[in-house]
Amino acid sequence: MGSGVSSGRLGQAVARSVGGLPRQFWWLWTGTLVNRLGAFVATFLALYLTVERGYSASYAGLVGALYGLGGVVSSIGAGVLTDRIGRRPTLLVAQVSTAVSVAALGLVSHPVAIAAVAGLVGMATNASRPAVQAMMADIVRPEDRVRAFSLNYWAINLGFAISSAGAGLIAQYSYHLLFFGEAAMVLATALITFWKLAESKPRTAAPEPGPGPAGREADISMWTVLRDSRFMAVVALNLLLATLIQQAFVSLPIAMGQQGLSSTDFGTVIAVNGVLIVLLQLPLTRFIEHRDPAKLLIVSALLTGYGFGLNAFAGSSAAFYAFAVVVWTLGEMINSPTQMGLVVRLSPTHGRGRYQGMYTLSWSVANLGAPLLGGAVIDHYGADTLWAASAAIGTLAALGYGLLLRSMRAAEAEEPAPMCPEPTSPAPEREPTH
Repeated sequence: MGSGVSSGRLGQAVARSVGGLPRQFWWLWTGTLVNRLGAFVATFLALYLTVERGYSASYAGLVGALYGLGGVVSSIGAGVLTDRIGRRPTLLVAQVSTAVSVAALGLVSHPVAIAAVAGLVGMATNASRPAVQAMMADIVRPEDRVRAFSLNYWAINLGFAISSAGAGLIAQYSYHLLFFGEAAMVLATALITFWKLAESKPRTAAPEPGPGPAGREADISMWTVLRDSRFMAVVALNLLLATLIQQAFVSLPIAMGQQGLSSTDFGTVIAVNGVLIVLLQLPLTRFIEHRDPAKLLIVSALLTGYGFGLNAFAGSSAAFYAFAVVVWTLGEMINSPTQMGLVVRLSPTHGRGRYQGMYTLSWSVANLGAPLLGGAVIDHYGADTLWAASAAIGTLAALGYGLLLRSMRAAEAEEPAPMCPEPTSPAPEREPTH
């Protein structure tokens, strides 16, 4: 009897999480999952360069920075293209370009060629993100968007958890299999886009009330986005936390390698991040969606910063590194749905591509800056200094979130009318998320 009741409750919970979403969303979700199942290269690029190729941590940081620079270039360009030519064409171009450039990265051997192709990979990989996020906002009802973004985030991390653990084992035999395997999976994603996804770009627009700039597509430019001070504050704070999170894929493997840990150790440790998100993200989203976003964002920043700070005490213990991953992953899981709710709410319908492009830019800048900072700090001052700085950055971000949410509440209290452009969307105090 008890097991039957438990099964019934579990079924109801699953139905609440996945029910009522359109078919096109699920094809987009499937494409995300397939793509992430093959996302090997970015995670293991630093190990490939330092262990397989024998380059220094600084060179690995430089290549990672060029990968990030490519993302910086494509974030804005892809955002504009998403609004102008549409979501589907932008996705197809980005996916095919990613497959070709990743395969090329596995073939080149000269250090200059590796650095140049890594920049192209970063550009192509990042170009799909504004289109995916804009399409998701287009096709899902406002009241279902937070849930849809959480499901997509869940798919990203399910694929990441599987690919990280598997790639660590594959890398012991051949790094080339990682490059060609990712290229094949991205091509599979492009086929899903080509056959199953229809264009979702709205054809007409009316002026929209709300906290973000309003108007037709022709009235929304990148300058409009830059002048949206509250949105840009969200972007700036995300940049701080994104810089921390990117250390997990550049500085963390280097630091673990210096402690004598293997690629398999790193793959297992970093897979904890994806496994936790897969297991806990959806129930955690239901738990936090009606709670104060200011407190949630402050807590998430502190958990992220101090989670990375704990690495200073790990030594050569893979188990302790895994514990630190648990701490900062909880911060990431709280921050992601809470912050993405604000991003979607502040983005006008016909500027979604540009707004998402600017938000994606914060991750791209982190991809650019984090490898340079992490590699240089480790080479000159040691990894422990980097982890101490991470705790300080988390504290700074927490203060920033507190000030931002306080100012937003004060501004909304002075508004004579509701600030939400879509009455069925959750208000920011209730919103819970590349």
